[in-house]
Amino acid sequence: MPITWIIRHHTDLSTHELYALLALRAQVFVVEQNCPYLDVDGQDLLGATCHLLAWHDDTLVAYLRLLAPTTQDGDVVIGRVVIAPQARGTGLGHVLMERALLACAERWPGLSIYLSAQAHLQGYYGRYGFAPVGEVYLEDGIPHIGMRRNSTQSPQT
Repeated sequence: MPITWIIRHHTDLSTHELYALLALRAQVFVVEQNCPYLDVDGQDLLGATCHLLAWHDDTLVAYLRLLAPTTQDGDVVIGRVVIAPQARGTGLGHVLMERALLACAERWPGLSIYLSAQAHLQGYYGRYGFAPVGEVYLEDGIPHIGMRRNSTQSPQT
């Protein structure tokens, strides 16, 4: 599946891109995972927030956002990691994480990266150098755990 990758500062998102990323997040996080919550949390358009989008033709098939350390207590934060249902099992999630780590290293070199992972994905994120911090907690009824990647690690594992 040929993929077009785009990373944009929030001020550079087109209306089409913003609509597509919000629709995909709602499709997976709200509808599929049955978690009625307000996904639009005020951070999508904050500071130096960037959005990493993967397109197959005109369909958004993978996405995540990068929150700047100036708004996140000194850590870069990877969040809203999502793969469209039709693109799962293709390895796209691995490419998404690799590209996210490279983007973090380019934009915020030398800083630790934090993410809140669904607890069952600890091993997945562990492959990219993330280690659990703290205890498992419930977020919208789903077990999560904070994970941090040390700032001394190279962008590719």
